[in-house]
Amino acid sequence: MTELNARFFDTVPITKAYREMVARSLLSRGSSKRLKTAIEKAKRGESVTLAYIGGSITHGAGADPLPSACYAYRSYADFKACFGRSGGDSIHLVKAGLGGTPSELGMIRYERDVLRDGTVQPDIVIIEFAVNDADDETEGVCYESLVLKALSAPNKPAVILLFSVFENDWNLQDRLSPVGSHYGLPMVSIKDAVTEQFRKSPADGGLISKEQFFADIYHPTNTGHAIMADCLGWLFEETNRSPADQEDIALDLPPLIGNDFTGVRLLDRASSTDIAAIAEGSFMSTDTELQLAEMDDHSYGTPQFPHNWMHTGDSASQSFKMTIRCRSLLLVYKNSGSDMFGSAELWVNGKHVGTANSHAVRWTRCHAVILHRSEQSNEHMVEIFMAAGHENKRFTILGFGYVL
Repeated sequence: MTELNARFFDTVPITKAYREMVARSLLSRGSSKRLKTAIEKAKRGESVTLAYIGGSITHGAGADPLPSACYAYRSYADFKACFGRSGGDSIHLVKAGLGGTPSELGMIRYERDVLRDGTVQPDIVIIEFAVNDADDETEGVCYESLVLKALSAPNKPAVILLFSVFENDWNLQDRLSPVGSHYGLPMVSIKDAVTEQFRKSPADGGLISKEQFFADIYHPTNTGHAIMADCLGWLFEETNRSPADQEDIALDLPPLIGNDFTGVRLLDRASSTDIAAIAEGSFMSTDTELQLAEMDDHSYGTPQFPHNWMHTGDSASQSFKMTIRCRSLLLVYKNSGSDMFGSAELWVNGKHVGTANSHAVRWTRCHAVILHRSEQSNEHMVEIFMAAGHENKRFTILGFGYVL
């Protein structure tokens, strides 16, 4: 670990005890072959891209200023300072955190937000959903599918699993870390690093309190983000000074939890022509009041799922109909705090499969739900229409995730 992040610490000195705390974050070094390859590329001055995908912590919530104080940027800057040549201009950042969203949505966003629709091939991918997946309908299948999606890229990126933590010491590490162990992946646990310190006073050797680490019950302060970056930096250093493993990770293993959605792709208004037959009905408008996320090192917010279908309630209510051949299908729709939004009924192949409530959370957020899941590819008829009494409300279909 370089001293890069030391300048961010007004409350926690960089000491031997601090380094020991950071070292406890290394849950598993995993197979070093891919990460070592990326580090050696950087040291030779070749182009290396670090990509981060996760929820609000990866987005940078709690950091000020968000673009440069968040853990993702600090970790990238640390990597660049450690291993880059000539100022590190060949080291690049992709940050794709989105607040309030789990791996169920992350796997749908992956091609668009990490691979940038095929224009980017990251060398290192950090996946952070340990505090976002509590409501995952599949209890880990979506997470493992996302991990496999990243691992299976032709350029063989290193995939690192990062387990952040809430103020109440909770995360889903016990559910998700076996996925990393199954494939031999490097894993970094912020929970393992800091929660022991939270129970100690300074007189007992405590280095940091919860008040210093957390900006609220969910998100780190600048100090917390810097510690997270240093934990990743410890993995980078340990890998750099260790010999590379000769064998690559094995991708021909049976899945640990499930891989149903490894091939999931995004379908929206911009991509639907050749994939599905769609009759928009009264969902013919486009919603422009969307969830925003500061991507990469940007200080401005990027609207999420701008190519959507919106029912405004200003005209007669007609159902949205789509015919698509696929194995599995997910709906992405908008949550909103506005009372102008209502609920929609979801039907597949003539069967009611659920009600999408725009007020599941009362703030603007992207929400994913499974409509259909099967091992066989068949033609499916999807129909979405406003719930009774909600015809004059708004509802936004942000897109779909499909598996052929």
